[in-house]
Formats: sequence, structure tokens, C-alpha cells
Amino acid sequence: MKIIVIATNNDHKVREFESLFQNPNLCFKSLKDMQYTKEIIENGTTFEENAIIKATQVAKDLHLPVISDDSGLEVEALNNAPGIYSARYAGGHDDKENNALLIRNMKGKTNRNARYVCALCLCQENGEYKTVVESCRGKIIDEPRGENGFGYDPYFYVEEFKKTFAEISLEQKNTISHRAKAMRKLEEICDANFSFK
Repeated sequence: MKIIVIATNNDHKVREFESLFQNPNLCFKSLKDMQYTKEIIENGTTFEENAIIKATQVAKDLHLPVISDDSGLEVEALNNAPGIYSARYAGGHDDKENNALLIRNMKGKTNRNARYVCALCLCQENGEYKTVVESCRGKIIDEPRGENGFGYDPYFYVEEFKKTFAEISLEQKNTISHRAKAMRKLEEICDANFSFK
């Protein structure tokens, strides 16, 4: 069985990968699973740069293939903020505080257009890497709806389902989400065992 490390401590993200890539020959592990505690300094200026920084560092340290994801929310009325700072928009890594700040900043804004962006980088054991970037469009609503998902999902309304990301099932989310689209793109450039074609 081939181990693929997902460069995250976020169990939600690992579950999304597992649900999308149902390959019995692959075993997805988080950084927590691998007991990887080394600091990763994400000092890139784009989602793509940060994804590359994470994947290449972890692959080099663990000598395993690594998929890293850098994703976040871009809101048109806020000049594409929070962007690469989505996870720490309010200072810490706290979803409630991030969402509260987002809604405060959206007060009085009529343009509610937003998009989730996901950059994925797959780095092989030998250091060779490739990246893909995808997005999913939606609108920011003022009141949270739904219990599923994480991050800004309760406020991210998608027209396709007439629901927020937090109201739809993981299966539904996997048909339209930025991460699901990026993963499908990644699949196109890899074989079934995540070696590059």
C-alpha cells in the first residue's frame, strides 16, 4: 500500500481526499498521523506558492509523496480578502472569529460575490512537483446556515444547490467544490498511484 501524506493537520481535509480518491492501494496520512511537527513557514504571496512550499518541505523531510493544499476565500467587495490569510484572518486559526470579522467587514456591501480557491501541489519523493489551481463561485450571506463543512462554509452560498457549503453533504460538495475540482485536475496528470504520467 502506498502512503500519500496530506500536508495538513486538518482531519476534514484528509476525509475529503479519502472520499474523492477511493483507491484501496492508497493510504492517506495527515501530518499528525506522521508525527510531523516541524514548522512550515508559508511566506508565499499566492495560494500556489504556499502549496509548493508545504509539499516540497514535507516530501524532502519524510521521503514520501506529499499533497499539499493551500486554499481560501476571496471576496470581491473586500479586494479579494481574506485570500491567503483566510485561515488566520482574525489573527488566530479560529473559524468563529474569522467568520465574525468577515461579516463585520461585509456590512453595507451590496456586492456579495466570492470564490473559494484551491491550489494543490503534489511533490514526489524525488522532489519533482506539479501544481493545479481551481475555484468555486458563490455569495456571502449574513446569517450562518448548516452544520457541515468548516471554515467559511456556513456563509458561502452556492446557486447550484441554493444552499451554503455547510448545508450540503460531502458527496454534493465533492461535485462542485474548489478542492474537488483541483483534485480531479490532479488526477488527470497522475496515474492511479499518484505518479506523474
